Amino acid sequence: MSWFISPARLRELGILGMNCRNIDFISRYNPRQLYTLVDDKLKTKQLARRNGIPVPPLRFVVREQYRIRQVGRWFDNLNGFAVKPTKGSGGRGILIIKGRDGEAFVKSSGVHLRPEDLKRHLSNILAGLYSLAGTPDQVMVEELISFDARFANYSYEGAPDIRVIVFQGYPVMAMLRLATRASDGKANLHQGAVGVGLDIATGRCLKAVQYSRPLSVHPDTGCAFDQIELPEWPEILRLAARCNEMTGLGYLGTDFILDEKRGPLLLELNARPGLAIQVANGSGLLPRLRRIEQLRKRHVRVEDRVRFAMEAFGQPQLAP
Repeated sequence: MSWFISPARLRELGILGMNCRNIDFISRYNPRQLYTLVDDKLKTKQLARRNGIPVPPLRFVVREQYRIRQVGRWFDNLNGFAVKPTKGSGGRGILIIKGRDGEAFVKSSGVHLRPEDLKRHLSNILAGLYSLAGTPDQVMVEELISFDARFANYSYEGAPDIRVIVFQGYPVMAMLRLATRASDGKANLHQGAVGVGLDIATGRCLKAVQYSRPLSVHPDTGCAFDQIELPEWPEILRLAARCNEMTGLGYLGTDFILDEKRGPLLLELNARPGLAIQVANGSGLLPRLRRIEQLRKRHVRVEDRVRFAMEAFGQPQLAP
């Protein structure tokens, strides 16, 4: 089977390409001096908390190598936690610990790590092994999220997350990312996670893909994707839209997770969001972005921007 598609057909479908994204949207709407607000997850978390946007609770930060030998006692009172490089990208360096077995730390996959394995991982993060430019980094340790039980059968071992593309304060496209065995329990499309396109009006599944190929059921759990409908959908869109004013960035990706008790929490922001969300939605971003650019008068209130996006970009619903 051939997967070739001509450039003319891509333009006809309204597919946003990398060059157009970089020149017309990222360079034009994202001031370079503001990148640090989203490239550093710790700064993003602190900024979100000041602006009243909920985030996963932070337990502690490790900034120096010599501190690593002391962290054993810091983890003593933590059964489950997430270790993240503050400047990592693509999910690299993130370590999810779901419990303890004696002195060992148990990953979401069930693999056991010795204390020295954990310390080595922290040391690698500080050395910049997972950072955007290979520069020295910091370690964030967050409380483990109890993700919404309604999605337990739609994600293999890891927690699902929600990506919403926001342009000029308007949520324009969204997808749910589901971990698989192939992605090692991480919601990263390039590593084999499933991308589920979501109707911007309802939060319902439109289509699903893995490695850009369509799927109807989860490859590991067998659950059908057409039953997916996200709870608290308007609130997720409102939180995503607020990230525009919070950061000053005009074009960004906003990533959320649904906690069973706390509701939607902001995980991170991205000033250079990828383009695979178009494949998951079966729709191009470019017409939606151009429509926002052509608005004669922008909506000031977040609620009005969300309402406009839901009406303008939602999928037509079939009559029962």
